[in-house]
Amino acid sequence: MRAKDIRDRKGDDEPLTMLTAYDAPTAEILEDVGVDMLLVGDSVGNLRLGYDSTLPVTVDQIASHTAAVARVADEPMVVADMPFLSFGVDPDEAIEHAGRMLKEADADAVKLESGPHTVKLTERLTQLGIPVQAHLGLTPQHENETGLFRQGTDESAATQILDLAYKHERAGAFSLVLEHVPANVASEVTDAISIPTIGIGAGPDCDGQVLTVDEVIGLSESVAPFSKAFGDVRGEMRSAVEDYVDAVRSGAFPDDEHSHYEDDLDDIR
Repeated sequence: MRAKDIRDRKGDDEPLTMLTAYDAPTAEILEDVGVDMLLVGDSVGNLRLGYDSTLPVTVDQIASHTAAVARVADEPMVVADMPFLSFGVDPDEAIEHAGRMLKEADADAVKLESGPHTVKLTERLTQLGIPVQAHLGLTPQHENETGLFRQGTDESAATQILDLAYKHERAGAFSLVLEHVPANVASEVTDAISIPTIGIGAGPDCDGQVLTVDEVIGLSESVAPFSKAFGDVRGEMRSAVEDYVDAVRSGAFPDDEHSHYEDDLDDIR
């Protein structure tokens, strides 16, 4: 799936689906069930790499995880999330980092946590053939400035989100993630722009939805207030590992079914 395919889904009766993916096995499952877009999010930092936030994640780490996802994902769009300080400082470096995701990691697009500083970069990247998904509202890379709180909660902030949505649409973004904003603000932005909006904690009126796969499958210890666990993978993993430990300690595993014996090798000393 390419940027044009996503853009053409604007206003469809069937909303777009997007989930994070950080590895090949997960990507295979998400493709099998028909997820439209796989986001290799910088959330890999706190969900897979043991960091306290997304800020320490590097370009190399995103490229590596993106490549793993892209190797097995044929139909879904693979979107590489550009990590903290990989853009917004030096335009030439930002272009190089984003281009690397397509050239080396085989991503189909990049996502930028957006603001006034990313409008020109979005335009330049799209001119160069690098599709851009914009991201407004709560932008976790700015947590030290804004905190991890709902955004767009007053008229001034909501108007700024709408203004930036227009600007990134005109700059060539093929879609827009709206995170943790009031549902009525997301609804107005969705109606106002011609590219699909993908909501996360932004209500039901966006053109699609995105969550972290860990929360959806129940792998996370906790779930954000705007998210939902649709399974209990954490519980299943714990139960399976407990059964394994008990079987090894009791001597029940491995048994003859899981062992191989070679004739005439009973006495090799």
